[in-house]
Amino acid sequence: MDSYLNSCVKQFKYYKSLGDKALSQLEFEDLCYTPSEHVNSISIIVKHINGNMLSRWTNFLEEDGEKQWRNRDDEFVQSYKTKQELLTNWENSWNTLFNSIEVLTNDDLNSTVYIRNQGHTIIEAINRQLCHYAYHIGQIVYMAKQIKGASFKSLSIPKGESENFNAEKFSKAKSRRHFTDDL
Repeated sequence: MDSYLNSCVKQFKYYKSLGDKALSQLEFEDLCYTPSEHVNSISIIVKHINGNMLSRWTNFLEEDGEKQWRNRDDEFVQSYKTKQELLTNWENSWNTLFNSIEVLTNDDLNSTVYIRNQGHTIIEAINRQLCHYAYHIGQIVYMAKQIKGASFKSLSIPKGESENFNAEKFSKAKSRRHFTDDL
């Protein structure tokens, strides 16, 4: 189970890094862009992720993950005034997550935590949140690509580079490690 916790931390860090790299390519105006009134801007998605993370991971083991002070509906209203404000909140919420998860031990994993009074083992709660954040970070990356077009710097294997990428990977001896170790 140590490998489960280590893998989860690495996965969260991987998805954070994708978000970081996408956000770094955008101006504040880009972050606030919305193609229609029914689509959330990147800024709104970040605000929602922040609200969710702070609610879920603050006092993670002691309190319900849906905090009384959370105003989820407000997360879908644009309120950031600067990119720096957005990034400060982004970092704060990720730090809250990592401070909560990095102290867990194998003995904790089958303990129960609650989200809206629904019991989850810690494994289930981690998996739930990992998938939720990956979903939203995928939205951020997709929108950033749409906004930047051809000037977007690829976050993975660039188009037309798969053969070279695979040749480099297969030129090395087999080894057991996490895929993020090379990033």
